[in-house]
Amino acid sequence: MARYAWPAGVGAAGVAWYAADSLRHRRESDHGYQLRGEVDVGDASFLRATESLIGAPVAYGNDAELLINGDQIFPAYLDAIRRAEATVNLLTYAYWRGDIAIEVADTLCEKASAGVECNVILDAVGAAKMDRKLVGKMRDAGVEVCFFRPPKPYAVKRLQHRTHRKLLIVDGTTGFTGGVGIAEEWTGNAQDPDHWRDSHVRVRGPVVRGLQGAFAENWLECTGDVLAGDGYLPYIEELADGGPMQVMRSSASIGDTNAEALMYLTLAAAKRSIELTSAYFVPRPAFTKALVEAAGRGVELRILVPGSHIDKEFVRTAGRAAYDELTGAGIEMYEYGPTMLHAKTLTVDGIWASVGSVNFDNRSFQLHDEVTLCVQSERFAGTLLEAFERDLESSERIDPATWSERPVTQRAREGVTKFARREL
Repeated sequence: MARYAWPAGVGAAGVAWYAADSLRHRRESDHGYQLRGEVDVGDASFLRATESLIGAPVAYGNDAELLINGDQIFPAYLDAIRRAEATVNLLTYAYWRGDIAIEVADTLCEKASAGVECNVILDAVGAAKMDRKLVGKMRDAGVEVCFFRPPKPYAVKRLQHRTHRKLLIVDGTTGFTGGVGIAEEWTGNAQDPDHWRDSHVRVRGPVVRGLQGAFAENWLECTGDVLAGDGYLPYIEELADGGPMQVMRSSASIGDTNAEALMYLTLAAAKRSIELTSAYFVPRPAFTKALVEAAGRGVELRILVPGSHIDKEFVRTAGRAAYDELTGAGIEMYEYGPTMLHAKTLTVDGIWASVGSVNFDNRSFQLHDEVTLCVQSERFAGTLLEAFERDLESSERIDPATWSERPVTQRAREGVTKFARREL
């Protein structure tokens, strides 16, 4: 008995810690949020509400261009780096392998050698598959590269708290964000299962300062350096035909994160329609309830998630556990067929939209550093909606009647996943 007492005690302490940690947040159960007051996503009142709630200042006079898949994204991405005159700040969660990984590194090396300050943040977990020779090559050329929160034996708990942000800011005036990582999987045009479907956005205008701030926040933790000066934060004039935008940035927290607050406020404010695309869709009961409540108000709700080509099948199984309740409320669920769907986008009432790194899961809502661009514009929302409609043409709608007859073994697998939902 004495021989097993110590390991048993450690095990019991670990279980107790995990249980207490999982219960610390009231929305781990079905107790969610409630909206007090009336807001409309197309009004200035909604911008004021989000600004006060999540601390994201409203910037006016901005332009955003939606970029679909690698064939559109990477040429614009690389061209922006090549045009840099003072600074390049690049942050990514996934930096893996392939020709594009080499090309991005080579382009950064060229600019650093020419005297441009190039700063790169790579998440230590997300970039684990990266060829380390590229890191050495960039550093030799003068690119400052840091790995965000590398694993440490004395900091095991922070291992799950990653930076999932995808950012590129050039000269403080042009920014990119969205879902795209730097790897062969993101090249092409989603033409086969080896080339993924994703969305990114190129941004100009004063709102770029928000993207710069999201980068600077992670850079400060990574290096201790505070980025300032005109090379990073120049004066940016409002574009004559630009509109209002915000940058939501969110980090792990014991209480409510900005990602959670923004998502709930947006769902609760919807009056007519919601189109949600999420690469990893595992809603907690509170957010399932928020979706169902929106449908109950008469909001037309369509949700697009990956199909069989998802890279994490366990996550798909966990997300499917919510299909019964969602489809029962009249919400249309679609699974994308051709390849892995990695986009994270949202349109509401045809006038408000977001593109960023935030998935509809607990990992994005509570565990990761995330960023998303929020745009109040009928034109941009319309462009995003057109892309959504095209994706539906290659997707399968979940039929509630057929879904209710799925095998008992499948139901059992879905039921088991709820115990791991907090980590997904």
